[in-house]
Amino acid sequence: MIQDIFIPFLLVGLAELGDKTQLAVLVLSTKTKQYGTLLAGVMLAFALTDGIAIVLGDLIASVVPLDYVRVFAGILFVIFGVLMLYKRDKDEDNGSYELKSPFVSGFSLILVSEMGDKTQLAAALFATRYDPVMVFIGVILALLLLSITAIYIGKQLMARVNKNTISTAAGILFILIGISFFF
Repeated sequence: MIQDIFIPFLLVGLAELGDKTQLAVLVLSTKTKQYGTLLAGVMLAFALTDGIAIVLGDLIASVVPLDYVRVFAGILFVIFGVLMLYKRDKDEDNGSYELKSPFVSGFSLILVSEMGDKTQLAAALFATRYDPVMVFIGVILALLLLSITAIYIGKQLMARVNKNTISTAAGILFILIGISFFF
C-alpha cells in the first residue's frame, strides 16, 4: 500500500520538477499576494486533471484530441505573457500588478496546460497498476509540495528583484512556454 502512494509521489514529483506548470505557478505567484487563493486554484486544477486521468485512464487520450488542447494551452500562455508585458508598461507601480483573480488564473492556466501532460498520463498508468485512490494521493501530494515551493520562490523573488524585471521576465517566459506547445 505504501508503494501505491510513494512511487507516484516520487516519479511524478521528479517529472514535474521544473516543468512548465511549475514555472507558471512560480510566475503567477509573483503577481499576487493572495498565495493561498492561487494555491487553491492550482490544486483544484491538478486534482481535476489528474483525478480524471486516474479514473478514465487511456480513454482521455482517445477522446480529447491532444493537439487541440496543446494549441489552446499555447495560445493561453502567449496571451498571459503578452498581457504581463502590456500591463507592465501601463503600470505606474514599477511593474507590479495584482492578478484580478489568482484562483481563476491559476486554475485555468494549470487546467489547460496539464491536459495530456506527461505527469497526467503517468498518473493514469500508475492507476492501472496500483490502487487508484493511493495513486491520486501520491500525485496530489507531490504536486502540492512542488506548488508550495514554486509559490514560496516567487514570493522571495518579489522581495529581492526589481518588479519591472520580474514582469518582463515573466511575460517573456510565458510567451516562450506558449510557443513551446506548438512544437
